[in-house]
Amino acid sequence: MPHPNILLITSDQQRADCYGFANPQVLTPHLDRLARDGTRFDACITPNLVCQPSRASILTGMLPLTHGVWDNGVDLDPAVGARGFAGALAARGYATAFIGKAHFATKATFAPTGTPEDRFNGALYDPERGWHGPYMGFEHCDLMVLGHMHRNRPLQQPITGHYERWLAGIGRGEQAGEALRLWASETRPGNGAAQTWSSGLPTAWHSSTWVADRTLDWIARRDPSQPFCAWASFPDPHHPFDAPDPWSRLYDPRALRLPEHRVRDLERRPWWHRAVLEGTPDLSDPTMLRFRTEGSRCPPQTDAQLAEMTANYYAMISLIDHSVGRMLEGLNSAGLADNTLVVFTTDHGDLLGNHGLYLKHPIPYEDLLRVGLIVRGPGVRAGEVVHEPVSTLDLAATFCAAGGATLPDSAQGTSLAKLLAGEAERRVAAWSEWHVHASRCGVALALRTVRTRTAKCTFELESGAGELYDLAHDPGEMVNRFGDPSYKGVQDELEQLMRARPGPVCERLATPIGMA
Repeated sequence: MPHPNILLITSDQQRADCYGFANPQVLTPHLDRLARDGTRFDACITPNLVCQPSRASILTGMLPLTHGVWDNGVDLDPAVGARGFAGALAARGYATAFIGKAHFATKATFAPTGTPEDRFNGALYDPERGWHGPYMGFEHCDLMVLGHMHRNRPLQQPITGHYERWLAGIGRGEQAGEALRLWASETRPGNGAAQTWSSGLPTAWHSSTWVADRTLDWIARRDPSQPFCAWASFPDPHHPFDAPDPWSRLYDPRALRLPEHRVRDLERRPWWHRAVLEGTPDLSDPTMLRFRTEGSRCPPQTDAQLAEMTANYYAMISLIDHSVGRMLEGLNSAGLADNTLVVFTTDHGDLLGNHGLYLKHPIPYEDLLRVGLIVRGPGVRAGEVVHEPVSTLDLAATFCAAGGATLPDSAQGTSLAKLLAGEAERRVAAWSEWHVHASRCGVALALRTVRTRTAKCTFELESGAGELYDLAHDPGEMVNRFGDPSYKGVQDELEQLMRARPGPVCERLATPIGMA
């Protein structure tokens, strides 16, 4: 039997409960169909709570402290990236492509670094240069370096990214840059919700449309004699929450159900919760002047503002779903659906008002830690829901197993093939880890999280503090059981699992070279 094609589709910052099959408020008919036709995992976690480390883990099959990307602003070593699943499959004869937001390297660097994602390297995207890879093991690239724009922060020159350059080039004469002006415009008044507006950018020019267009175009143009492996990466629903017209009108904020517990209760949480929200960044190192925590950008929201934010967040997801549907239909029309492994997941979640928080922080609630994972294709059971604790770390090994390739021995992910085939396979735990620099919130953190089917514990190694939640009886994570005598056995077991983390750990951590 020939090796299957592989299409990995990712969103950015999508909660595990933001699919129609998990939350009827969210309209995702194509992803719901993908789940019915395949297998989904309801206890999948991310190896890290922010973009760069988690994306590097998906590519390499390594935990952050093994591949070295311990936080945003730390680049993945290209030699390590090239040994990830894309490079391994290319060596086995696969045609490989990356389309969309990569974020394996830092855009807002303090000084030029020379990577394709570096803001100082915009000349690489000059049409006369014609650069389209290779990068991190992918032979072809159509990169989106940022994929989203803040209203009062225009794209810097020279513009970096295939999508950004294409978008800025829309219009002629007085209409030049029309798309960027429309992106920042409002189609209806907002209510002051943080980083939220209903954008006037037409859907045809939106990043989600562009990713689907370029993916289908590459699949159509590739050498049909080769199996393919493509990673299509949407930059939404990452903030700012700027759904385009008419998608921004899809959800009525007044009709949305908000989180039950949406008030901050920092007095009930470990000390670092307050530190990351209220702490002052340590700026004694001048290279760290722009390395900031999300906390300083998260003023409390009223219920009306949170509803406005949520409506736009859901709308961004529905537009992604529409684009996924186009890609699935494209595979079907080309006769490729039966022999293509299609995977949909994300890099991490968003707090979206739960516990009085939104965006992301070094606070590993399930809203951030748990992510959706759907797989459909040859050898995958339909209509199956897997409850074992797994990780997006496992995708690289899964792809290599399907394609007859191998990862380096340092990789820690484990193939999901048996679980996808419906076979019983017990997974004891999944791991997540994050070192946080003092320049983020004024204090350095060394967080280690381990999650089983029924419990989760995060250990802050420097202080010995932690938080333990009984997910079976307290899914809302309201009562911290860390240090509770009645949970001593559970805590001891989770600590043993945390210390049994598989694989090597970097001897030295690289210094951040910029702000993500």
